[in-house]
Amino acid sequence: MSETDPDGDPETETTDGPDSADDSSAMIRPKWREDLLLIAKIVLATYVGFFVVGILSGAGINSTVGTLQSITFWAALFALGALALNLHWGYTGMFNIGVAGFMAIGAYTMSIAIASPDGSPAGFGLPIPVGIILGMIAAGIAGLVLVIPTLRVRADYFAIVTLGFSEIVRLSVQSRSLRRIGDTEYGTGGGQGIRATPVDSVIPWLFDQPVIGDVGNVFLEIGAAIGIASSVLMRGMYTGVLILFVIAFYILLTRIAYSPFGRVLKAIRDDELAAKSLGKRTDRAKIVAFAVGCALMGLVGTLWMGSRTHISPDSFMPLITFYVFVALIVGGSGSNTGSVIGGFAFAAFIFEGPRFVRTIVRENLGTDFPRTAYGAFAELGGGDPTAMIGYVLYQQADEVRYILLGVVLIVIMIKRPDGLLGHRKEISAGVDLTRRGAVADGGRPAVGGDTDAAAADDRQSNTGDDNDSQMETNDPDTTTAENGGKDHE
Repeated sequence: MSETDPDGDPETETTDGPDSADDSSAMIRPKWREDLLLIAKIVLATYVGFFVVGILSGAGINSTVGTLQSITFWAALFALGALALNLHWGYTGMFNIGVAGFMAIGAYTMSIAIASPDGSPAGFGLPIPVGIILGMIAAGIAGLVLVIPTLRVRADYFAIVTLGFSEIVRLSVQSRSLRRIGDTEYGTGGGQGIRATPVDSVIPWLFDQPVIGDVGNVFLEIGAAIGIASSVLMRGMYTGVLILFVIAFYILLTRIAYSPFGRVLKAIRDDELAAKSLGKRTDRAKIVAFAVGCALMGLVGTLWMGSRTHISPDSFMPLITFYVFVALIVGGSGSNTGSVIGGFAFAAFIFEGPRFVRTIVRENLGTDFPRTAYGAFAELGGGDPTAMIGYVLYQQADEVRYILLGVVLIVIMIKRPDGLLGHRKEISAGVDLTRRGAVADGGRPAVGGDTDAAAADDRQSNTGDDNDSQMETNDPDTTTAENGGKDHE
């Protein structure tokens, strides 16, 4: 009979009865309900907070809803990137800081594959889903080619290799030599870039699809009735597609994490030499994990560029990799739930937060602020603090993002060095060896009790039982009885 352990995780089960004599610990399983509820609470609280502040500050319904849509869009992208990176760094311990390079490979491959054959540069005119798949395959193959010769490279040295590879990719697509393939201008467009899709963007293409288009038109009608612009709702539809990909990523990577293959990856992360000594093929596991993670990063690149009409090398600067790493650090490496929460928190409060404050300042204080620090200090010296506030929060909103980013990282490193959910890093064992399991005698704890006090009582009781047993052994009558009366014979 299977029952839920009252002192354990809600998704962890123990088994009582004769068949469970070998199960000394509860099997480790995902906490689906707890994690989904935690994500929902954080997302809902953030949405309510931004919406209330936006309406009360006079930002307007369109501006506020647009901010929420933008937060969700970037949160989905950063969550996707953090989930893919978590497979490398959080589970396998591979320090990959070339995320932007693999995103570029996926995005450029998709763009070239689906671009119009009559365009400049020309493409192959393939359907968009085929282009997305080709982008994933290309990024996965690139990761495979990179990881095989670098298996012996560890830690910071592996990070240097991946960073160098990312820059090689960016500079290569920027080079004029790749603008032409043969006699035809099939290529990356060099520094000028390439048109991302054969349509204005993937968003109108989604509305042309049978089911998605019908649902989208319903949302457009509802939005028009309450005064929300159609452009905001159309971007929201594409953001909804990204959310579906986040769910798919989360389920896939969680299944991998709790599979035998995932336990091997976590064993490599904890101690690769120990895992290898147990007969695990660590090199093959690292190759597969790195290739799969790179393919997912390529998919993130295609999804990001799908909302844009133009793709250029400047879109894949190392700063993108840094953003993804910060999202993972905030949430906690080694936790898929932490990756999602970290991506959302980073997008809402660090990436889009300063822009939202800028909108509020514009609606309440206008836009007539000094454009230089000298002018702001001059007016501040004259007794007008509004100029300095406007200069910092409106003119320099993007720079405030970097200041906020540094402050958040410092606080995280001091208060929660493992991230918000880093303490929940999954262990590599298939069972939790720190838990006390059940045995076949009706569910009585094998060692100790449910609490430390009960454990102490059991140890004291066991000591008393041992003394009684010793006394009985020394008792000649007891010895005679146990020997079946042999002494009398």
